[in-house]
Amino acid sequence: MALQDFFYALAHQSFLLNALIVGLLAAVAGGLVGPYVVVKRIGYLGGGIAHTVLAGMGIAYFLGASPILGAFICAIIAALIIGVISLNQADHEDTLISAFWAVGMATGVLFISQTPGYATNLTSYLFGNLLLTPSGLAPLLALVVAVIGALLLFVHKPLTAVIFDDEFARLRGVPTKALYLLLLCLVAITVVILLQAVGLIMVIALLTLPSALAGHHVGSLGKMMLFASIAGGAFVFIGMGISWVSDLPSGATIVLVCGVSYFFSLLLKRLRS
Repeated sequence: MALQDFFYALAHQSFLLNALIVGLLAAVAGGLVGPYVVVKRIGYLGGGIAHTVLAGMGIAYFLGASPILGAFICAIIAALIIGVISLNQADHEDTLISAFWAVGMATGVLFISQTPGYATNLTSYLFGNLLLTPSGLAPLLALVVAVIGALLLFVHKPLTAVIFDDEFARLRGVPTKALYLLLLCLVAITVVILLQAVGLIMVIALLTLPSALAGHHVGSLGKMMLFASIAGGAFVFIGMGISWVSDLPSGATIVLVCGVSYFFSLLLKRLRS
């Protein structure tokens, strides 16, 4: 009966269908970029980019602009700075990224605190609330996801060489630094898309866990991208259904479904081996 209620609401409530579409687009974006993050093992860099985004959102909100626009701008800037730090192999790289992470969030909090009124939309960005997704956002996200897919199709081979063997790719004349920075920019854009679904605090889960789960069952990067996109979409759908019928926060529910599925897949992999 509860499941029927969810399907009935999807058919008759346009805001719920819009939320599901945005969530599925976020899952596809995570499925396209997540495998590169998992294979390259740069989840901590993704985390630094993700949490720095709050600075851009807070500044944009303070200036009366769109928080999403501020998030996109800040995410790209953070990706480039963190990428340069990583490429230069600065001392205590993890400490520098952690400081960047903390300063970004602190900057966002300060600007939000100085903005009159209660930032309800920013609260949903932090913890995720698909039901508050603006109705006109889905076409924009669809365009962004399509651009990400087309770009990855164009650079897939050299980017694969970079994430598996950076030194060999560099000796073969591949522009490894430029491709690495491009990858981090794609991670930044994906993070902004994902925060629509699960919020800023839990965005890394939807970026990495479906791809890590896919790595348990397939051996190629292309298959990982397909598997992760399908798995992420399933997690969004199931999580939204559970949150709708149980009156639970959608972002947290999606991440819990994602996490439980990952650990179950890991257990199956261990038992199989």
